[in-house]
Amino acid sequence: MYSYEDRMRAVKLYIKYDYSVADTIRELGYPSRNGLVRWHNEYVENGDLHTGYAREPKYTNEQMQKAVNYYLEHGRSISEL
Repeated sequence: MYSYEDRMRAVKLYIKYDYSVADTIRELGYPSRNGLVRWHNEYVENGDLHTGYAREPKYTNEQMQKAVNYYLEHGRSISEL
């Protein structure tokens, strides 16, 4: 994952280089072509880039608690059966 500053640097350079993906990536060494275009589109739509990441947890708290309890009771995870 790239920091907000890294992503903004890439978008600003992309604009400065007249939307040349190759020149921008060559200069910075990152990101991928699709990543840069996605960041630029977000910048154009919102006037800024997001600063944090809000990802949904893979498991609910109840599921995690059940897994921990199972491990504590049986000494191994259910996937080892």
